[in-house]
Amino acid sequence: MRSRSFVVPAVVAVSLAVGGAVPVSAGSAPHAGPGVCSPSAALLGFSDALDKTQVEGTAVAGLSALGLVRSGRALALVDNIGTTPARLVHLSVRPGHGGPAVSATGVTTLRRPDGTPYTGADFDGEGLVIERGGRSVLASSEVEPSIRRFRLDDGRQVAELPVPARLRMAPDGRAARNQTFEALAASRDGRTVYAGMEGPLAGDGDGMVRIVRYEGRPGGAYRPVAQYAYRTDPGLGLVELVVADGGLLALERGFTAGVGNTVRVHRVGIRGARDVSEVESLRDVPQAALPKEPLVDLADCPPSGATAKQPQPNPLLDNVEGMALGPGRVLYLVSDDNAGPAQTTRLYALVIR
Repeated sequence: MRSRSFVVPAVVAVSLAVGGAVPVSAGSAPHAGPGVCSPSAALLGFSDALDKTQVEGTAVAGLSALGLVRSGRALALVDNIGTTPARLVHLSVRPGHGGPAVSATGVTTLRRPDGTPYTGADFDGEGLVIERGGRSVLASSEVEPSIRRFRLDDGRQVAELPVPARLRMAPDGRAARNQTFEALAASRDGRTVYAGMEGPLAGDGDGMVRIVRYEGRPGGAYRPVAQYAYRTDPGLGLVELVVADGGLLALERGFTAGVGNTVRVHRVGIRGARDVSEVESLRDVPQAALPKEPLVDLADCPPSGATAKQPQPNPLLDNVEGMALGPGRVLYLVSDDNAGPAQTTRLYALVIR
């Protein structure tokens, strides 16, 4: 564990100044100032204010993806919580001196084209992109997998993106159950969308996963134009992507019973990357894996007063699945409690260099 002494860099001071002295929501853990996690990241704080709460009579649970609508507003996508309706949770999020202030403000149910709700039985929401203009979202589901467009005003599905055949679930494709489109990200102009598989296809080899690049326009049609190879750290899966600085940030996560979670974020280069769309097995092209370098391992952050409901290498850790990059280079992470008593819905705020 690194020392908790930390001189606040200029970028941290700027991000706090932008957010202002916002009080921490009820339920947030009290702790002091930012702490060093790595040479490139510092923890601004965290909040457990959403944990085991409700909004509009619906549990705030299973948050698997996070997107920032605009300053102070965000959306979180719920995964397959039993047979409850698939949904987005509307959030109010503000940075603060003691950690992010967050509360749930509403719910949008995600519906089929005929208006009936998707449920946890046929929709496992894992990736989220808020399209430019804020009138629609793209949401990925691990079931098929799929990437669907939903209107925000009524939650109704209005389109679906094509998925390359080999990435579909077996027997139609080579994907394993619960190892498909976990990550979803878009470029700032919305013309490029990246969809990342959590685990490898049959025959691709341990830790070698595929990222699909789509090209199109927000609110319009997209088509897959390339696939890239990405190698995860041993035992981890790719659970989220963010477009940043001409490359990607990749969130990897794993869990070991009796030990706890591993949560790491890497910088990933994509310039000049090889298209592996026609490569039958990624075992044959190990050199094609995208270059990556560590940004932060959450276990190296100061615990900052966090408590864990099950064994963890650091009580700050939980089942982190969502990630979004906000103004001031503030990186938000959110954990998925799987609607269970042993896990916590926790929002983290880090500043990255």
